Amino acid sequence: MFDSVDSALTALKKGELIIVTDDENRENEGDLVGIADYIDAEAINFMATHARGLICAPISSDIAKNAGLIPMVTHNSDEFKTAFTISIDHVSSTTGISAYERFETIKALTDKNVTTHDFNQPGHVFPLIAKDGGVRQRQGHTEAAVDLAKLSGANSVGVICEIMNEDGTMARLDDLEVYKEKHGLKMISIEDLKSYIENKTLVQHEATVNMPTAYGNFKMYGYTDGQGKEHIALVHGEIKDKMKVRIHSECLTGDVFKSARCDCGEQLDLALKIIAKEDGVILYMRQEGRGIGLANKLKAYEYIEEGYDTVAANEHLGFDADLRTYDVAAAMLKHLGLREVTLLSNNPKKIDGLRQEGIVVNREAHIVSGNEYNSSYLNTKREKLGHLL
Repeated sequence: MFDSVDSALTALKKGELIIVTDDENRENEGDLVGIADYIDAEAINFMATHARGLICAPISSDIAKNAGLIPMVTHNSDEFKTAFTISIDHVSSTTGISAYERFETIKALTDKNVTTHDFNQPGHVFPLIAKDGGVRQRQGHTEAAVDLAKLSGANSVGVICEIMNEDGTMARLDDLEVYKEKHGLKMISIEDLKSYIENKTLVQHEATVNMPTAYGNFKMYGYTDGQGKEHIALVHGEIKDKMKVRIHSECLTGDVFKSARCDCGEQLDLALKIIAKEDGVILYMRQEGRGIGLANKLKAYEYIEEGYDTVAANEHLGFDADLRTYDVAAAMLKHLGLREVTLLSNNPKKIDGLRQEGIVVNREAHIVSGNEYNSSYLNTKREKLGHLL
């Protein structure tokens, strides 16, 4: 009945549509799913003709921000919290409802320079904002479409449409099996996609080398994640069932140039000393600027110099206060054989992130001294981000 995720990805890259089903205890539905970078207007017409549900465009949160797409309602009372934004038409549209014009609207979302000025609102295309953690965070068709887009190497824009029977009722699994054979489509489940991501694509171990340092001799494990980002694990001592762990997000300014504007460099230095003495693991994650990247972090610094705090500066740039996730870190720990850790951290979000991935977490405070340049930064981490300082 179900096809492999790899075969579904191959079909998607050819511009084909596939069927994606969710759990029978959830919506118990099947959606036609396509990837915006690969489909054409005929795919939209096929959805309208042969699926007959609502044609929606799942997108990542970053694309939603760039396009200025805001939630359709301030209070989402939908049982599954489907994250509709205000509907859109591309500014070039006439009526906006034709298959061609809906395709042009969806295609515009893949433009890396897209802005709110590219669309009229409301319109005939319904964007849906996927959770950043994908199907591992929310098992919905929205997240499945965006995950499939990422896995296929495309921009994070999908197209989905619920499949209805000819009598207007929702197609369930038996109906979908007939539908699949009739139209020659691949079919996968969200559960299989979730397992695929967890087992094959979330993190890839690339190499292991000896790494002598000023703090002692470590083993360095190199990893790549599904987005192509490179992360490392520094391990001191033999891997045990329970070890001390520090998850450190990259901070070029603090780690390399010893910036006094943050406490990152001091935290990394302290962690290296502790781990070298007591054994454990340091994960060095490529999540600069709480996930916004180096250039945007420097832009945030400009706003901080104008009087913004670190959270307000990120938000003024259009980002959430903290975009970091910890699923990749958890996958690295699992690869090393760790399922229970003592986390050197003051950040509850790290603890919750690991626990959500099945890691048993105990916490040990990781405090370094402040200075005249970072006292406001540390206060903001405590007051706005909930850090245990």
